Amino acid sequence: MPTPSMEDYLERIYQLIDEKGYARVSDIAEGLEVHPSSVTKMIQKLDKDDYLVYEKYRGLILTPKGKKVGKRLVDRHQLLEQFLDMIGVDKDLIYKDVEGIEHHLSWDSITRIETLVEYFRRDEDRLRQLHDIHKELSGDS
Repeated sequence: MPTPSMEDYLERIYQLIDEKGYARVSDIAEGLEVHPSSVTKMIQKLDKDDYLVYEKYRGLILTPKGKKVGKRLVDRHQLLEQFLDMIGVDKDLIYKDVEGIEHHLSWDSITRIETLVEYFRRDEDRLRQLHDIHKELSGDS
């Protein structure tokens, strides 16, 4: 099971490969706002744990295990962003909030949130009712 830090790296590596076809140490460092030396250390650990294959000066590729975990992490992040947006969280707060909670939720909780998002998606009136209740409770008009 990857640590939260490993998850951040796997998520970013998966995104980079999905977007650009490759992931360089410098791109990972920039995306995670860490030093390249930290990226290299984590890549070596992820290689040791069979999430990716790293060859110095040649790059890296995700293993099937790394791809599966990376995709799951990206999907989790997107789901939580959708959920927070759906329930009306200020758009300027969503990314930071997701970063703050994504590692602290069990996969069971993620699955339940996914079900809730689908519940609201299937009937827009439910979502309007939720927003009306929020306005009522918060005193917004």
